[in-house]
Amino acid sequence: MGAYILRRLLLMIPTIFGIMAISFLVIQFAPGGPVEQAIARMSGVNSSLSERFTGNAQGDLAGQGTAQTGEGSGSLYRGSRGLSPELVARLEIQFGFDKPPLERFGKMLWSYLRFDFGDSYYRDISVIDLIRDKMPVSISLGLWMTLLSYGISIPLGIRKAISDGSRFDIWTSTVVVIGYAVPGFLIAIALIVLFAGGSFWSIFPLRGLTSTGFADFPWYQKVIDYFWHLVLPIIAMGVGAFATTTLLTKNSFLDEINKQYVTTARAKGLTENQVLYRHVFRNAMMLVISSFPGAFIGAFFGGSLLIETIFNLDGLGLLGFESVANRDYPVVFATLYIFSLLGLVISLISDLAYMWIDPRIDFESREV
Repeated sequence: MGAYILRRLLLMIPTIFGIMAISFLVIQFAPGGPVEQAIARMSGVNSSLSERFTGNAQGDLAGQGTAQTGEGSGSLYRGSRGLSPELVARLEIQFGFDKPPLERFGKMLWSYLRFDFGDSYYRDISVIDLIRDKMPVSISLGLWMTLLSYGISIPLGIRKAISDGSRFDIWTSTVVVIGYAVPGFLIAIALIVLFAGGSFWSIFPLRGLTSTGFADFPWYQKVIDYFWHLVLPIIAMGVGAFATTTLLTKNSFLDEINKQYVTTARAKGLTENQVLYRHVFRNAMMLVISSFPGAFIGAFFGGSLLIETIFNLDGLGLLGFESVANRDYPVVFATLYIFSLLGLVISLISDLAYMWIDPRIDFESREV
């Protein structure tokens, strides 16, 4: 197993390199970068200032703008007309665009290998501190939603497989499919209207993960307050996640229950629980485990943007969206690097979990 783990760890290096290289090409050279955005803001300021002047003062300002326009006409940036080349050059130095692309990419990789992500362009804080500040929200949403989803979906899927075709199977399938079809943000809005001070009851809080004065609460009240704030966001995120895992578990168990070894086990006199949990479980759970990395990463980082916005939770989903919109490249690439690395590690852990479920799997002889 040690050789397999080493091969997988070494394979992460070119994988991360490829992800970062493609993202660099797509994002770094996209129009509307940080230099262009800074130029646009400065041009807007200059335009608003010029509107304040009349008569000779306005004519003087227009004359200066004409002179500057002639100097800055050779700039590569849209909107730089009217700004001096020296100012544009200072902006390039400030955002690191004064160096060739390959040099910028190599410097970024070397810094990321040391987990040095630099500072945000538009926030007076380092990227790692910014991510650390947003992490509690994403950890809370992703971790508890994943645990709740798998904790309910797996037993429910097993029960549906055992009672396939029964009334219980039919109405539970109807409920989970409807929950999957309804978008999470609509469920979130409905929960707010019903239970968070909308048009009916005001039972659950609507903002943040903790209440005012949380630090002074006794420990048991802190636990209650923390989970009380999570009830509505977790429900809104988790309703759609139940369907995939539940139906996958059911179909996996149904496929295994109809195999010959199950008939043989029953013929030997084993009880139904022994057949299910000693023989069927470890084979049926392979597909469920293989889907865990994608589900976890999606719940942890990708699926919480709208939920964070609706429930006023400042997490990594909202941070990533704002960073892409504002072209805050240090935050964009740092979050991409961390998420990709975490996804690869979780994928490796998922493969190793196969051995725990089924010791017959031999990783030493498996090709990566």
